[in-house]
Amino acid sequence: MSTPIRIISSMATKQVLADLIAAYRQESKQQVVLESVGGVDAAKRVQAGEAFDVVILAANAIEQLTKDGKVVAGSRVDLAKSGVSIAVKRGAPHPDVSSEEAVKHAVQSASTVSYSTGPSGVHLMKLFEAWGIAEDIKPRTVQAPPGVPVGSLVAKGEVALGFQQLSELVHLDGIDVLGPLPAAIQIITTFSAGLTTTSTQGDAVRALLAFMVSPASVKAKTSNGVEPA
Repeated sequence: MSTPIRIISSMATKQVLADLIAAYRQESKQQVVLESVGGVDAAKRVQAGEAFDVVILAANAIEQLTKDGKVVAGSRVDLAKSGVSIAVKRGAPHPDVSSEEAVKHAVQSASTVSYSTGPSGVHLMKLFEAWGIAEDIKPRTVQAPPGVPVGSLVAKGEVALGFQQLSELVHLDGIDVLGPLPAAIQIITTFSAGLTTTSTQGDAVRALLAFMVSPASVKAKTSNGVEPA
């Protein structure tokens, strides 16, 4: 039996990777073990030298790990692109989010607003600063802990308005997805894979990643709220 390929990823790609791995298993005997955690934690664990074969994070995080000698130079493969969407608790009123001004008004009107520790959260914080409302809404903002989906806080009624990658909202019960951020303020994150320098399974990893960017991967990606990169 082949040695399992160990993957660590952020939560944003957990379900799409699970589906891609299941599809790969239909045509390969290769065992694959996936662990999905908060992106910040995933990067720290790879930085610390924990033994994984593949790390899948936002492209800039993969580039940093490459510079730090934790990912093999030239091994990066861009897997998927994802935008940020907005959610409320199922059955709650749906504020207008069709324009930048409408989203700003929705944020200012919400009793609580939540975002993640990942790229989308960083983008939102900068956006609130640019709008000049960051200090005003600070007491009403909740940053979800690493690995905790913003949508789960929305579903439990702990926050009124949540922002996160669509891939992390699309399958959650108890929420209504209002739609994506308008184009003028949208941020598209590219999620990429890298072969770690601790891996001894380079050929097996490259075969898996080739499948993950093949035409056979498209259905799993689109059904999970991401697009091929």
